[in-house]
Amino acid sequence: MAPLPPPLAQSVGFCRSADGVRIAYSRLGQGPPLVVSTCWLSHLEYDLQSPVWQHFVRGLGEVSSTVRYDERGFGLSDWEVTDFSFEARLNDLEAVVDAAGLERFALLGMAQGGPVAVAYAHRHPERVTRLALLASYVATLDEGSESLLMEETFTKMIQVGWARPEGRFRRVFTDALMPGASPEQMTWVDELMRRSTSTENAVAFRQARLDIDVTNLLPWLQLPTLVMHSRGDQMNPIAGSRRLAAEIPGARLVTLESDNHVLLDGEPATEVFFAALADFLAPDAATLATAATAGPSLEVLSGREREVLDLVAAGRENREIAEALTLSVRTVERHLQTIYRKLGLTGSAQRAAATALVLGADDYARAATVGG
Repeated sequence: MAPLPPPLAQSVGFCRSADGVRIAYSRLGQGPPLVVSTCWLSHLEYDLQSPVWQHFVRGLGEVSSTVRYDERGFGLSDWEVTDFSFEARLNDLEAVVDAAGLERFALLGMAQGGPVAVAYAHRHPERVTRLALLASYVATLDEGSESLLMEETFTKMIQVGWARPEGRFRRVFTDALMPGASPEQMTWVDELMRRSTSTENAVAFRQARLDIDVTNLLPWLQLPTLVMHSRGDQMNPIAGSRRLAAEIPGARLVTLESDNHVLLDGEPATEVFFAALADFLAPDAATLATAATAGPSLEVLSGREREVLDLVAAGRENREIAEALTLSVRTVERHLQTIYRKLGLTGSAQRAAATALVLGADDYARAATVGG
């Protein structure tokens, strides 16, 4: 028997979206930053135990510093939610990015998270280095009545069987998600559905997404884009990704030879996906390596972060900085932690080392040994 892989080292945090809903997000892995615009069926902690998702999360962490989050109403995020609108979901992604302290990053939109990723890249082109889309689409409903009928049928099945102890009704979803799954994997997905959210949230989410259509945004995207999709995907037909690749300028389409919407451990399509993703992220990895070799630079800081650091260099305490910038002390502390992380500063001398950078100290190494 092959030895089990070591447990995944994941840190979980929480932030508030624009309407106050608490969103759970996690960090995992090393490499260029990658934010995952999530699909609706997730649980940050339960995923790491899953024979369905563990290999996928681990694979992301091997090629990037991955930030994932649970959708509002799902997983570790708040379940007491009434607004599942597209704008609310976009606000959630914005809140996670800001809480994670990311300025520039790659963005991966998975399935129903794809349109949200497209909208974020359109709204914040200065922050997204490149866009990857997996098993996604342009609009929730294709032209014609068949896709609407399917949505209505799925919604009825959720209402009847989502929370039932036996997985008979949930198994219909599981079969569509991954027809190539083993009985163990199907059982895990059945249980994930029951654990990840309530019947009411599952129904409300699917109903709120029926009018999603990002067609008008696609021609305006001006960034490297990689679109990937399983040829036999039964949940989201590959036609949606073909359209994404055709209408986003310069986008590249990689067809994965699989029938599974959720890529399974050990299937060739999974290896192709991660190889393509690693290659796509390589320029960001090179930029990160160059920055690390060059040493810390104040250019990586946002305008607000530079204001905070300038006041630190002027000898102001956190309380005084908060008063000067009309911020809370806690917000100042969060800014400082982000500043230290961006500048690669660790240990008890972070404040002194950052001050030395602002003041242009000649001997950075010596300044970093001064107590702060």
